[in-house]
Amino acid sequence: MSGLTSPLHIGLLLLIVLMLFGAKRLPEIGRGLGSGMREFKDSITGERETSQPALPPMGARTPVSVPASTTVTGPPESDV
Repeated sequence: MSGLTSPLHIGLLLLIVLMLFGAKRLPEIGRGLGSGMREFKDSITGERETSQPALPPMGARTPVSVPASTTVTGPPESDV
């Protein structure tokens, strides 16, 4: 076998990773990697729809409601 596919190379690589990160952090790293890959796959395939509503188109405007008690007047008068 050639390259990094030899069982000796894989075992050595796993030993180095275990020494660098420690036994407590390896499950956290695996979970994070798994959820990241799952999220990436879902975003590529469009498999899961998010619960967030889609954003409106760029040119669309949303109406703004003004309370009934508010009145629009001109500029304030000055006492000059």
